[in-house]
Amino acid sequence: MLDSILSDFVLDCRSRGYAKRTIESYAGHVGYFLTLYDIDSDYSDLRSFLVHIRDEKEYTLSTCSNYFAALSTFYDFLEFERIVDRNIIPSFRKRYMRSYKKNHVPESRQLISVEDMGRLIDTPDILAYRVLILFLAKTGIRRNELIMLDRENLDLDNLTVYLKPTAKRSNRTVFFDLETKAFLEVYLDERTDKEKALFVGVQNGHRITRNQVYDVVAWEAFKIDLHDPKGRLDQKFGPHCCRHWYTTWLRRAGMSRPFIQELRGDARKEAIDVYDHIEKDELKEAYLQYIPKLGVKP
Repeated sequence: MLDSILSDFVLDCRSRGYAKRTIESYAGHVGYFLTLYDIDSDYSDLRSFLVHIRDEKEYTLSTCSNYFAALSTFYDFLEFERIVDRNIIPSFRKRYMRSYKKNHVPESRQLISVEDMGRLIDTPDILAYRVLILFLAKTGIRRNELIMLDRENLDLDNLTVYLKPTAKRSNRTVFFDLETKAFLEVYLDERTDKEKALFVGVQNGHRITRNQVYDVVAWEAFKIDLHDPKGRLDQKFGPHCCRHWYTTWLRRAGMSRPFIQELRGDARKEAIDVYDHIEKDELKEAYLQYIPKLGVKP
């Protein structure tokens, strides 16, 4: 019965155009909730579940919010299908999650120095891992964007990479510098496989996965004491820390906020932004001027 309902919920999410990762996350969160509570749960059950994931499992605020976002979508589906009378999650979130957020002091991600980023890239024994970390740091792209890249998306001559379309990104053209180009040329020359993916798992030779990307970055950071898997957020170092590093050091080097937003693919939502066109050549020139040089070689 529950398996059938979850399958129908997944199909509903797909029909509504939810991203694959979102659907997988929602299904996992809802599935875990249903191992502890029934579908016809009440406010008491929801309070117990919040205490369980927040205080007992010590999940972050973001993770707790994601759980209840998934549950809200699930119970909205159940209400639509007339399996339950009413979706009580929104009222629960309004009462408990908002006050939780109000009193929550967010942790910041770890920011490492330019010198430490150079050390991190020099740490792996495998060239592919060095290239992967360098590419994340020098382009600022998200983990999923990196996974989706194919070799044909690279333009080595023009120091440009063209990203696949994703819901979160407005600008799909990003750049890399000559340091990165040197690594990419050696890496691609050594590749003897037919796989079209730009980054592949070393063991199986197929397109690298999210978990593999995380494991590579976190393990290499752990080896030089930049990652504590049991520490606070600012003591851990994962793939998104490369994006944090990229953004912060471009800003500290003097790049303007609109240029950084454009490179990150963030939507600039103020009315005047519509008229503030940034030409690609201008953006590339600024990027090459401000991106930190690490002094690394393949």
